[in-house]
Amino acid sequence: QVHLVESGGGLVQFGGSLRLSCAISGSIFNIYAMGWYRQAPGKQRELVAAVTSGGNTNYVDSVKGRFTISRDNAKNTVYLQMNSLKPEDTAVYYCKVQQIYSDATLTTYWGQGTQVTVSS
Repeated sequence: QVHLVESGGGLVQFGGSLRLSCAISGSIFNIYAMGWYRQAPGKQRELVAAVTSGGNTNYVDSVKGRFTISRDNAKNTVYLQMNSLKPEDTAVYYCKVQQIYSDATLTTYWGQGTQVTVSS
């Protein structure tokens, strides 16, 4: 059974930095994409950043230039380095991993979420 274990959230001041980690435990193969989403109170969950198996990345406009997603295939871990944090970055951050099968179907796994709070 696959589990995603997130860590690195917390309270930080405006302009500070945090690094989120998401480690995959269990047997998983053919990872298609790994990403980070966030959900603020009263808002829908949104994609923050994603990286494909080929290394292609994409970011929501509001974090471009401040956040960097990376992955360590050997450790089955994906990271989100967050710099120049703003109060509007406050949210629960979720890790998402997609596994692809030979028939191109996808299975999606989610982490439990980690709280990031940025004080002004």
